[in-house]
Amino acid sequence: MKNKDTGNFGENLACEYLIEKGFVIVEKNWRYKHLEIDLIACKDQKLHIVEVKTRTGIAFGYPEQFIRRQKFQFLKNAAAIYQYQNPKWKNIQFDVISILLKEPIEILFLEDVFF
Repeated sequence: MKNKDTGNFGENLACEYLIEKGFVIVEKNWRYKHLEIDLIACKDQKLHIVEVKTRTGIAFGYPEQFIRRQKFQFLKNAAAIYQYQNPKWKNIQFDVISILLKEPIEILFLEDVFF
């Protein structure tokens, strides 16, 4: 699987996972200029900005370990723009979904991450 295919597959798994947990997917791969948010979901009147990291193995570390400080800054900037464009969302939260594609597939949902 190519990196882009792996990422798309992981994002689809993340969508399914969130829907099973009662979330509504609002946006997928939302973009503004050079900024991107993998998934935007909502549940209980709260907007969830979700970064999805997918890997096929752990030779270089777990998927969630690949989120760098700069990526979090991009997510904060993107969320601010999204919230400005969609002012009905007052409460937002940042989450990470880490997916390891091995048998069985492992999904780790890290809610309300601080950075």
